[in-house]
Amino acid sequence: MPATHEVLNQPPPLTDFDVADDPALLDALAREGAGWALPAVRELGQLAGSAQAREWGRLANEHPPRLHTHDRYGNRLDEVEFHPAWHSLMQVAVSHGLHAAPWASAQPGAHVARAAGFYVWGSAEAGHTCPISMTYAVVPALRHAPALAAVYEPLLTAQVYDPGTRPPLAKQGLLAGMSMTEKQGGSDVRASTTRAVPAGDGSYRLTGHKWFTSAPMGDLFLVLAQAPAGLSCFLLARDQNDLWFPRLKDKLGNRSNASAEVEYDGAAAQLVGDEGRGIQTIIDMVNMTRLDCVLGTATLLRSAVVAAAHHCRYRSAFGRPLVAAPAMANVLADLAVESEAATVAAFRLAGATDRAVRGDASETAFRRLALAATKYWVCKRAPGHTAEALECLGGNGYVEESGMPRLYREAPLQSIWEGSGNVAALDALRALTRQPECAEAFFAELDQARGADHRLDDAIERLKKDAADPAEHIARRLAESMAVTLQAALLLRYGNPAVADAFVATRLSGAGGRAYGTLPPGTPTAAIIPRATAELG
Repeated sequence: MPATHEVLNQPPPLTDFDVADDPALLDALAREGAGWALPAVRELGQLAGSAQAREWGRLANEHPPRLHTHDRYGNRLDEVEFHPAWHSLMQVAVSHGLHAAPWASAQPGAHVARAAGFYVWGSAEAGHTCPISMTYAVVPALRHAPALAAVYEPLLTAQVYDPGTRPPLAKQGLLAGMSMTEKQGGSDVRASTTRAVPAGDGSYRLTGHKWFTSAPMGDLFLVLAQAPAGLSCFLLARDQNDLWFPRLKDKLGNRSNASAEVEYDGAAAQLVGDEGRGIQTIIDMVNMTRLDCVLGTATLLRSAVVAAAHHCRYRSAFGRPLVAAPAMANVLADLAVESEAATVAAFRLAGATDRAVRGDASETAFRRLALAATKYWVCKRAPGHTAEALECLGGNGYVEESGMPRLYREAPLQSIWEGSGNVAALDALRALTRQPECAEAFFAELDQARGADHRLDDAIERLKKDAADPAEHIARRLAESMAVTLQAALLLRYGNPAVADAFVATRLSGAGGRAYGTLPPGTPTAAIIPRATAELG
């Protein structure tokens, strides 16, 4: 067709920029003891922002995994086929140690460095971070069985991506998954009906099913099953085992990643931890994946606001760039404030994780409560935030080619994964009421910001009063209050002053409205928006 018009007033593609050029991230990396990792994080940031990585992300979602239940002769196969783009994404993640490398490092800050890489590289594509997160999280749980850990941990931490179904000990690197929930129980994993029968040689045989299995093409899985002494945790290898996948889940988002139903028919497994203490064993894995839920949400919020700010920087309407319109500037700044609050909280938790792993009891107690509350609140913020960012692009944002619908479909996932809203809020309540050392460590953290702003001081006093007499029906409100107060305290101590003041004014003092874009008059939006604006090239 002949040209009918010239295409004008469209933003350039959001590619070829450094995702790690993120002030909140860079400050946190140094503050939490991993400044030494800056060159590697910058390298990943440039790769994550490249046109090649963005294309891998698109292709991995355009061509989701396919389950092959049988081979051409009718034999059970149960293999999941992925697009080559998926394998490219996985190769980068594993070769940079985002899966489990910190567990093999004695260097302080190793878990923070890994968190930064996970945060940055996850912006290229969210789905493939599931098996990366599962593998990271399996190691501390597996250590409940020292003999098994001695065999498998070196392969789990190896920075070699070695896909395919082969005996684990014949591979150069391993990935892991987790199978907990069943049809009849969901979050109530104690309702599990999968049976584990001792085989007489120290192993067990598992029979039953799981409704959701994360990363079904992993090499190893932690599985909950009912043993003679009660619900227990087991390690199961996928190769040559009596298990099959009836189907993959047809999900709202996270479509590049396979999630499967699985059935076991006498599958061989090894006990991890003590019989009857399955939840206490696997909770170490769950808590590590919860950290990644917060990190993954922070990545999503950052990706959404960067995309919105990029569009508004180059798109003009009514004679001026959109970013120069006060109403739009208010929206963008508000989205940026929410993003930075999530990032500062996520990396405080990553730092606490690193120090807890190295034996710091106070950080362990702080993390126990702060992680549950933050996981509840930060992940809850994602759908509304992403929808608002999408709207900044108008109709263009509703079109798949913009990339915004993929972000929007991803937004609810982290709030559901590893304990949906009520589960996370009730877990925070449990830590608050049953482990006094957790409440003590949490409020000690808040008290370090006392005096910085009277509005925070007032919020801390309100929270202490509410926490003194908690009840189950206010679990959500209490978890929200804990998370928001913690974010405010961290921003006032470490954040950009304009961001911190806007957050405290709107999230603690009610000076904002109910929607994004309702920052109070006088908010210096021009000082906030550039912090969320990508520099191309």
